[in-house]
Amino acid sequence: MNIQSRLCNIVVAGGLAFAALLVAPGLQAQTKESPAAAGTSKRPKICLVLSGGGARGAAHVGVIKVLEELRVPIHCITGTSMGALVGAGYATGTSVPEMLDILKEITSELLFKENPPREEMPVRRKQDDYRLFFGPEIGITSNGLGLPKGVVTGVQLETVLRRLAKAKGYYQFDKLPIPFRAVATDLVTGKAVVFRDGELANVMRASMSVPGAVAPAEFGGMMLVDGMLTNNLPVEAARAMGADIIIAVNVGTPLLKREALTSILGVTGQMLSILTEQNVQVSLASLKPTDILISPELGDFSTSDFDHLTKISPTGEAAARKLTDRLAQLAVSEKEYAELRRRQQVAVVPDLHPVDEIRFDNLSRVNPLTAQAVMDTQPRQPIDQQVLDRDMRRLYGTGDFEHVNYRFLEEPGRRVLAVDAIEKTWGPDYLRFGLGLSSDFSGDAYFNLLASYRKTWLNSLGAEWRTDLQVGRTSRLATEFYQPLDAEDVFFVAPNAALERRSTTIYNGENRLARYDFLSAIAGVDVGLNFRRYGQIRLGVQTGKLEPSIDTGPQSLAPPDNNIGVGRYRMRLFVDRLDSAKFPRSGWSGGMNIYESTSALGATDNYTKWDADGLVAYSVGNHTFNFAAKAGGALGDNRLPYYDRFQWGGFMQLSGFKTGQLYGETLSYGRAMYYHRIMQGTILEGAYGGFSLEAGQVGVPLMPDSPGGLLTAGSIFIAADSPLGPAYLGYGRATGGMSTFYFYLGKQF
Repeated sequence: MNIQSRLCNIVVAGGLAFAALLVAPGLQAQTKESPAAAGTSKRPKICLVLSGGGARGAAHVGVIKVLEELRVPIHCITGTSMGALVGAGYATGTSVPEMLDILKEITSELLFKENPPREEMPVRRKQDDYRLFFGPEIGITSNGLGLPKGVVTGVQLETVLRRLAKAKGYYQFDKLPIPFRAVATDLVTGKAVVFRDGELANVMRASMSVPGAVAPAEFGGMMLVDGMLTNNLPVEAARAMGADIIIAVNVGTPLLKREALTSILGVTGQMLSILTEQNVQVSLASLKPTDILISPELGDFSTSDFDHLTKISPTGEAAARKLTDRLAQLAVSEKEYAELRRRQQVAVVPDLHPVDEIRFDNLSRVNPLTAQAVMDTQPRQPIDQQVLDRDMRRLYGTGDFEHVNYRFLEEPGRRVLAVDAIEKTWGPDYLRFGLGLSSDFSGDAYFNLLASYRKTWLNSLGAEWRTDLQVGRTSRLATEFYQPLDAEDVFFVAPNAALERRSTTIYNGENRLARYDFLSAIAGVDVGLNFRRYGQIRLGVQTGKLEPSIDTGPQSLAPPDNNIGVGRYRMRLFVDRLDSAKFPRSGWSGGMNIYESTSALGATDNYTKWDADGLVAYSVGNHTFNFAAKAGGALGDNRLPYYDRFQWGGFMQLSGFKTGQLYGETLSYGRAMYYHRIMQGTILEGAYGGFSLEAGQVGVPLMPDSPGGLLTAGSIFIAADSPLGPAYLGYGRATGGMSTFYFYLGKQF
């Protein structure tokens, strides 16, 4: 296992999710009789102590399975990080078979995807997916630049916890079916924090907030991170609960060998391991001869091995069986054990009666009415847990918050759903960067660099001012002021302006004849309507200037006019319900643009241009079928001028032709594509291999020898999501034997 992998393992050691799902598909209600007295006064009080260890914590389930088989009573539980999550599940009534079933469902991809399903995200955030952005947003505040506090925020983890937890609200942990303690670390003081009460989802999330991987949890004014830093094996907490005998399960990650410490990543990872190992050794030294230590042999299983949990669990079972003789000495009779487990697994009926108010506290920028408009949960309607969970992820998906949480408050005569939406501390202004590269390995290579600066919440309706700067094949400086006209962001107005320089290569057949440069300066204003999470329509007017010139090629091909007036009305429709803009596996999208160029607005040429496109994706397992089409042309009798025609050709645009080789007045194109997921992703979307079958026609070509009639093409490719965007390596072959290899990085088509 290389150093980078080891550091990743430590960073995700909080178990982002296995734990999440382990916590209580059958979370139980507190019982009237404290189960702390489950054993008789003549019997010792036995406490189960579960260490942190990320995915390695699946071994805890195997240990508990053996304890149940041997009828060893558990009177209290303490846990850190993953141990807190497994322990909380068992303490609230989750059975071993339920836990084992959950292990089968967990994947790394499930755990690391925090945004809501893409089809549920706001339209403006979906549109960003078609740009070249990579990496996180960089915040710009009065104190300088800022970054998120973790790779993930814990929203997905809490969503899963709440979906599985049938008992909601605040608990005294001594009154749970099995008394329980969880340990976290105060990031400010560096001291361990032992939870004796609270809301389970919040407490468990605090206990597993691995620094750098999961953003710290805000709890009672404290900033909390993973308890592994101060008490990864909480024996002392068990003693404080009155334990006579401790069964400790240690699944921590051992230190790296000297030969593995060959980079700064390895050294940094070893530092975290040393902090954890030191406090574990202190806990182990405090064990008494009557206590029992179980240390599963986990081999090369890492803290991030969430795709192999069903293989990890048996290691705990095997380790516990080696100590059968000692454990069996703690057993009780079948009757006594059955009665104990009956009291520890009391079924619960969740409280789903309506709330009288939805309240957002401590919002300084975001309008509470705008935030509530994102939610489907409404006052005076029964609570649907799945709907409420989606609401939380949808709020997070707006991009305004670093963390979203909620509580139910019982006030005199009313019930309140209090949403704790923490606004981004590194906002409200953001900077993002993007990159696009392409090459056909025969001399045509292009790049685009992008920087985008976005100022948000300029007023109470959520006005946003965005400026984009792009340099490369197409250089562009564009700005737009987006002003919602209502708190729900249904109607809006958007004045905009852009200065652009784009290059167009003109081919005659396979021969490159010339390259044109088009410099334009255009300003306009749009009014529009958002269809909630489905799409957007804009109506606008634009005016400006266009200056074409020849960059390379004979002067005989130079544009006849280098000062063209631009004036047009436009309509733009955008709809999008795809699950991904990079490698869509389900859903649909489409769009339509209509431009009416008219001399009444200062245009040199009168014409009307239209284009429309659509895409549908459908998957069966890892097999995806993707169908796309695009068409366009002129409406009416006036032809399209040479500077506003369709340029086509290239990868997935009649593959096999050179990029932009086809140039004409009309376009019709269809594509059927198949791809197979060959590698699962976590935060990224994995890797794919596939092929395409394509057909199309570019009518009324600018040059007489350009390919005409129905053109057919196809491609084969491999692709993968990367930190810089989707990357493709493909080969295309088209009508007439034309063929080309392609490399693309970033969203290109």
